[in-house]
Parts: sequence; structure tokens; C-alpha cells
Amino acid sequence: MDCKRLLFFIAVSTTLSANAQDSLKQMKEVEIRDKRNGDFRSMNQVEGMKLTAGKKTELINVEQLTVNKSTNNPRQIYAKVSGLNIFENDGSGLQLSIGGRGLDPNRTSNFNVRQNGYDISADALGYPESYYTPPSEALKKIEVIKGAAGLQYGTQFGGLLNFEMKQPEDFKKKITFESRQTAGSWGYFSSFNSIGGTTGKLSYYAFAQYKKGNGWRPNSQFEALNLYADMHYHLTEKHTLGLELTHLNYLAQQPGGLNDDMFTKDPRQSNRARNWFAVNWNLIDVEWDYRISDRTKIQTRVNGLIASRDAIGFRPNRPNQPDNGGPRDLLKGNFKNITTESRLMHRYYIGNQPQTLLTGIRAYSGNSTNKQGYVDNGSGANFNFAKESTELLSDYTFPNLNVAAFAEHIFRLNSRLNITPGIRVEHIRTQAQGLYHNRVYDLRDSVISDVVVNENRTFPRSFVLAAIGAGYKMNENLEFYGNLSQNYRSVTFSDIRVVNPSFEIDPNIQDEKGWNADLGTRGNVKDVLRFDANVFFLYYGNRIGEYFYTKNNSMVIRRRGNIGVANIYGIESFAELNILKLAGLDETNWKLKTYSNLALTNAAYTKSPFKNIEGKQVEYVPAMNWKAGIQTAYKDLKVTLQYSSLSDQYADATNAPNSGFSGVNGIIPAYSVADLSAGYTWRKFTLEGTINNLLNVAYFTRRATGYPGPGIIPGEGRSFYITAGIRL
Repeated sequence: MDCKRLLFFIAVSTTLSANAQDSLKQMKEVEIRDKRNGDFRSMNQVEGMKLTAGKKTELINVEQLTVNKSTNNPRQIYAKVSGLNIFENDGSGLQLSIGGRGLDPNRTSNFNVRQNGYDISADALGYPESYYTPPSEALKKIEVIKGAAGLQYGTQFGGLLNFEMKQPEDFKKKITFESRQTAGSWGYFSSFNSIGGTTGKLSYYAFAQYKKGNGWRPNSQFEALNLYADMHYHLTEKHTLGLELTHLNYLAQQPGGLNDDMFTKDPRQSNRARNWFAVNWNLIDVEWDYRISDRTKIQTRVNGLIASRDAIGFRPNRPNQPDNGGPRDLLKGNFKNITTESRLMHRYYIGNQPQTLLTGIRAYSGNSTNKQGYVDNGSGANFNFAKESTELLSDYTFPNLNVAAFAEHIFRLNSRLNITPGIRVEHIRTQAQGLYHNRVYDLRDSVISDVVVNENRTFPRSFVLAAIGAGYKMNENLEFYGNLSQNYRSVTFSDIRVVNPSFEIDPNIQDEKGWNADLGTRGNVKDVLRFDANVFFLYYGNRIGEYFYTKNNSMVIRRRGNIGVANIYGIESFAELNILKLAGLDETNWKLKTYSNLALTNAAYTKSPFKNIEGKQVEYVPAMNWKAGIQTAYKDLKVTLQYSSLSDQYADATNAPNSGFSGVNGIIPAYSVADLSAGYTWRKFTLEGTINNLLNVAYFTRRATGYPGPGIIPGEGRSFYITAGIRL
């Protein structure tokens, strides 16, 4: 019996050894990167240190886009990403505000926003807003994972939005230089300059961007400086060290919001000359990549943020109220956090089928502060309290702690079918320590009561999230995919405590919980038609929103709290047709493609403690969101015409048809906007031009409750931009 066991062990060991040798020979096949051309595609099952099998994914090859990159125009850049709703706050491109599937677009706070794989938002848990957006001229690609990215990247409902910069390793020469100068409407000017190269074991990439402008509306001037450096040093074939530094600072004047009558009479008007907004953003990331073998690698990174966001202005809840001077509302936020994340990816074989395991851990510590008060300090960009003892309305510190671990695994059962289960264990501790003034005003806005309230609130919780995805390849050109993933979103700083004359916080506010599901198909028909279509369902429990509340049995105000359960479902579809190939014509010199990106969504509150919300439509969800375009090229000349059309939306959960004097609630009317861009390359020179809002349509995308409003924030009218570039 012992002899038989010994022989069996030897046989199994020999077989495993042989399979291991075969796997080493075949592993390169698994790691082949997708070489498909084009400016848009789905992501590979394994993309870097990410697993995306069975998920709804989209990848924008930014370098190949013919759009207005200088202003980060999101309507153009994200035109092929299905179902995105976009807030257009200004034409500077300093902030990105996108959402999808019924999620608030404000500062992209419902996505996990990253740069080269690490967090760039103010506080991933307590204040997940992104005041910094990498310049598109420096980007290689943008990765989007819808809904089901929560296990790998942390709690949120939207998914992952990852900006990947041009990588140092992409520059093979010792030095490569690029310069792009852009001029545009209303005094816009941008200068983007970068260098990159490889010398010995060191690869590097760095850029500097400076831009300024006066804005489409009065009181809209801005000035910004963005600096970035990335260095990778290859210690050995297995070890690589990386260092990234990012700095952004900008100052922008905010023209304020409008009510409906003001927008109808003149959408360009502004009566807010004393509203200012300033950002100082500093990021550092240290990365260690260790390739243990051809099958196993580890990535460990430590990154930190030191940043501030200051806002000052006159912002009553009546946009038509003139600003005659006096006290302004000042908000000062400082954000400090440090994160350590480590990921291990291991590839192996079961039989002749490659398998992939990804596991990781995360430790996060944040300490942010927020001060708010009224100051009487003139009309300029003065972000200082003269007397904090008397001017402060609130003064808070928000210590946050997060520890998490996750694992996902692609089980390839055969050459066609794969299943990807995953799990995440999460511990979150959110705290709020500070004080606020509970002030009561009469009808003339005079203070009749002022009580100081001290708070020390702690919200510790631990939970487990699970998900499963699957993919089935009919052949090399047709795939079916689906996933089911739990989601979770922590209450934020603004959910815990903010003093705003137009609304207050429900003290019993709780975290949001729910799940996402996708079922879709994607593929390619003879390189003539590319498509990706899916149905989705989002169960959004404990959704946080705003509602009208009667305070002290007399005063009706807006309140922020848990307003109920929302069910959001719909169809997302993308199709791109190669017209010349369909007609059997030669593509040597000419190229002609057209695309359609259509999302149909139904979103309603199915349960709510408030009668005026249950059964109503979810705010900022257009039933129809359609983007289409034509892309043509003749040799080195490219032209792109894009068209965006969105149906009506509501700005609040009660579906109020209008807001009267405030401009905060009401309908976002349907709108359609067209953009035209062209680019020509001759040797090392590039010339590009863009006309945004080609037909000069008057429209708006949001009704802001606070900054940059409150009130209607108009979209910009027709604008022109021209870029001259050189690459050496």
C-alpha cells in the first residue's frame, strides 16, 4: 500500500511539474495585450493589476481622440461611454462631474476616481469628491468599470474611473519633448509642455500645464497650474521602483446660479462678483513592483494627499437678490490622508486552462478639517477668518480609518466559459468632532437665537461584500457577460454636518446599501460593426437625498437624509459602424465611421417614508441619453462631429416642476448639443480646431444647491478653440 502511494505521488508530481513547465511556455499567451486599434474598446479580462472578466467595462484611448483635450471637454471625451450624465459647471475643465445609472454627477463623487491606480479624491470615504482632474493632453487612456468594481476598489455604487497617464516606459528615446499651445474664446489660453524618455534603467515622464480664461459669463475668470513627474527605476528584471508627484493649484471666480426667469431672459448674466473658489492639490505615490515569476507578481504602493479647497461668496437662496456687499459665506477644507495598498496576482493552470487569482489589502487613514462661517472682508479672493471665535458657524475634524482585504478569481472552465467570484471584507470608522452654531432666523434673515452645539460622533462598522461574474465566448468575436455585485457607500462629511441656509442634515442619516447587476453581449462583426449592449439593474437602498421639511411647525426648509429605496434599470448600448468596409471600399486613404451610444433608463423611488417621494422619478436620471457621431479621415486629416441629446430630468426627489425664486428645484429641460473637431498632422507638427456647442443652444445641466450656485448653472454657448503642437 505504501509503495502504491509513493508511485502515485511520483506520478502526480511529474504531471504537475510538466504542467508547470508548459504553463511557463504558455503564460505569455495569457499576458498578450489587446492590440485592437481605435479610440474606444472594452477592457481585457486582465488589464494590468485589474480583473475585469464578466464586468461592464469601457476604455478610452485618449491619444487617438480628435476632441477638445485642452479644456477636458467631458461631453466629447466620454461620448462613447454609455449612460453618463454630465454636469457642465464651466468651460475650464478644472473639475469633472459625471455620474451614471441614477448616481449624482457632482464632482464624480459616486465613482472611485484614481490616477494610475491610486486615489486622488479628497477623502475616499468621508468626502469622495475630485477637485483635481488630470489634463487630457497627458493621458494615455481612461478606464471605466461600471458598478461591479466595489470589491477591488472600495465601497461605492458607480464603479471605477481610472486615469492612466502616459507611461515613462512608452518613451524609448533618451528624451522626447511635446508642446501644445491652445487659444480660444473669451480669452482662453493653455500651454501644455512635457518631456519623457528612458536612459539606462531610469524612465521618466513630466509635464507642466498652465491655463487661464475669462469665461463665457461675467465673473468667470480662472487661472490654473498643473505639474506632474513620474520616474520608474528598474532595479533588476524583477524589481521596479516608481515615484509620482502631482501638484495642482487654481483660482476661479464663480458667477453664481440663476432662477428660471433669469435664465430665460439672459443665460449669460451674473450678479455675483464676490464668489471665489480655490484649490491646492498635492499627491505623492511610491510604488514597488515585484515580478516573482512569469506567473506571479506583487504591486505595493503608498500614496498620500495634502490638499485644500476654499470657497467664499454671497449665496442666498434667492439668485436674483443683488449682492450689495457685506458678509460672505466662507468654507475652508483641508484634506490629509495616507493609503497603503498591496496586490498580488497569480496565474496558474488547471489542466490546459489558464486561471487568474487577484488578492489585495488596503489600509487608509485620513484626517480632514472643515471650517465655515460668515466674514466681512471685501470682494476679493480672501479665504481667511479674521475672528474665528465670532465668525465660525462650524468647526470640524473628520478622522477616518479604513482597513480592507479582497480576493477575486477568474476560473476558466474551458476555452469559452469563465466564472469570477469575489469577496471583500471591510472595516470603516468615520468620526466627526467639532461644533456648530444652531441659529434661527426670522423672515428678515436676522438671528433670533444662536446656540453652540458640540459633537463627537463615531460610526464604526464592519461588513462583507460579495460578487460573481461570468463570461461566455461564442467565438473570438462574440462574448456574453454578466455580474451581480453588492455595493455600499459611507455617509460623507457633508452628510454628517454642514451649515447651509437653504438646508439642514437629518441627525439619523445612515449609510447607503444595495447591489448592481449586468447582463450583456459585446463583439465584432467582420471589423464592420463593433457593439456592446447590456441591461442593468441597480437596487439603491437608504438613498441619501433632499426633501422639504417643516421645522418648528412653521418654517419649511430642505433637509438631507435617507429618502428611501430606488430601483434603477435600463439598457445601455454602443455600436460603431465602419461605413467604407461595409460598402467594400478601399480604406488606404479614406476612413469613415459612425457610432451610436444610447442609454434608456427608468429610475423610481419604490419605498420612502415621505409620501411626496414614493413613486417619484429619481433626480438627475434622463429617460433617454443618446450620443452619436461621425468620424472621418483622409490620410493625416481627421474630422469628428458629435451630437448629444438628453431628455427631461428632475433636480430633486419630489419632482417639483419649478422652484419659484430659488432655481434649485424643478425640471432640467431636454437639450441637444453638437460639437465639431478637426486635426491635421504633418511630420512633427499638429494643428487642431474645435467648435463646441456648434448651434449655440441655450441649455443647462444642473440646478446646484450650493457652490457654484445655488440655482441654475447654464451650459456654455458656442466657443472656438485652436491648438498648435509639436513633438520632438
